[in-house]
Amino acid sequence: MKSWQTKTELTELLYSLVNHQSITGTKAEIALAEYLHHLLAQKEYFQTNPAYLNLHPLDDGRRLLTALVKGKEDRKETVILLSHFDVVGTEDYGSIQNLAFHPKELTRKMHTIKDELPKAVQEDLENGDWLFGRGTMDMKAGLAIHLSMIEKAIDGEFDGNILLVTVPDEEVNSKGMLTALPVLNQLRKEENLIYSACMNGEPMFSKYPGDTNHYVYTGSIGKVLPGFYCYGKESHVGEPFAGINPNLMVSFLSQKLELNESFIEKIDDEVTPPPVSLMQRDLKEEYSVQTPGAAIAMYNVLYLKQSFKEINQKLLAGAQTAAQEIEAYIQQKAAKFAAVSEKFTIPDSTVNVFMYEELYAEAVKRYGEAEIIRRQNLLVSQRKQGDRDFSSLLVQDLASICKELSPMIVLFYSPPFYPAVSSHDEPIIKKVMKYVKEYTKVNFAIDLTVSEFFTGLSDLSYVGPVSSNSKLKQLTINMPLQNKGFVFPDDIMNQLTMPVLNIGPLGKDPHQWTERLEVTYSFDYLPSVITEAIHQLLKTKEPRS
Repeated sequence: MKSWQTKTELTELLYSLVNHQSITGTKAEIALAEYLHHLLAQKEYFQTNPAYLNLHPLDDGRRLLTALVKGKEDRKETVILLSHFDVVGTEDYGSIQNLAFHPKELTRKMHTIKDELPKAVQEDLENGDWLFGRGTMDMKAGLAIHLSMIEKAIDGEFDGNILLVTVPDEEVNSKGMLTALPVLNQLRKEENLIYSACMNGEPMFSKYPGDTNHYVYTGSIGKVLPGFYCYGKESHVGEPFAGINPNLMVSFLSQKLELNESFIEKIDDEVTPPPVSLMQRDLKEEYSVQTPGAAIAMYNVLYLKQSFKEINQKLLAGAQTAAQEIEAYIQQKAAKFAAVSEKFTIPDSTVNVFMYEELYAEAVKRYGEAEIIRRQNLLVSQRKQGDRDFSSLLVQDLASICKELSPMIVLFYSPPFYPAVSSHDEPIIKKVMKYVKEYTKVNFAIDLTVSEFFTGLSDLSYVGPVSSNSKLKQLTINMPLQNKGFVFPDDIMNQLTMPVLNIGPLGKDPHQWTERLEVTYSFDYLPSVITEAIHQLLKTKEPRS
């Protein structure tokens, strides 16, 4: 039977995992979960204990996998090894897209086109032991190492229990991890487990070009996805001042929020980037000489320890400032038009700003809650859109029956939402990080840098201690999808909260066509580092209930 303990064996395992083209939402994502189950089912331990190896369905037909190995002593303490097996698409590979899931062949190709590659990639090809391919870094190398830890656990390496959890959909909505939460809770109760910690295997992310540090993490960055529904007033293009163009509205909003420095947060040497727009478009479906009725914008907002209330206030202030500037701009342009058009009257250009909950309350006041629930249930029953577009549609429906309030800007929130989490001050995590730093320096002459927040977003956000005192009700009450096919599981998250850490492989350029893994550190050194970290996490008996 194949083993996964040496660099060569882990590399071969990685080849087989990457060969499964598990792009989020494709059939290959389902196939890889089944392949992982097949690999582990060949182990004698799981043939003897089949109840410990399971595929768990998501509500859309995809599956996540759990594999529990109980230690040589009868103990409750359990370390969760967390990973995801989906990857992003490969369109960015261009003419070599057919090689994206074939690491050996792609790496050979990179050597043949070395002179055409960015300088940093050329240097790695010349000086290192690198393997290219979609998913090599993010994050099938981490999954491969976790499989090797399961093998070690089967061989009696650890005094406590190891629970491997690997999920789909991390790259889009984290639906895999959200589905895993009740599974983890049920396993905890049925098997009488204590979750000592959750260790993710996401790869380390460089913080700047040329960064040579080797990072380990004690938490994960947070993210909110605010949306702004800009509802204008339609007009014929020959009478532009008879309405307000939502494209104009959304352009002013962009100036207030895009790269807004007030959102930047610095904790030690960790700095969050400012907001950027992930979506900005009008909602007009067909061409005509009528101006659009509405436009939508959504922004990526990352945070570390800010409260959700603070973030919301900044977003609302940006919308309110944009509204004032829209009004002033239109008045200024209308005055200049009036100077040359004798019978022209300068129109009113007041722009209202609402939170989603305020718009919902206004709709209920006008039509009654039963009617609003009926309308939204009808939309849910006919839903064909993804989370972002459907959230916008729910806002659009409310705005349409309150159109007398237009022009208006409505602030709402859409999935995904990642709470910022940190175990930086947890005694057990501080002890483990101190130990692995010393171990790695002595054995491999590498000085690990402990960073509080993993900045690539991760599923640790749903099991770690929340890093701010955010009250999530203000988020969920302004999330149109809440209880309409999406429920943010804060109750079960509170039950499962545990120390978290991330110790993963070395790679570069995630989500790019030059994505690559440094194999010597990742498969020669890192398995020993993770083994020692698990030993340390299991040293304290029954630390949590």
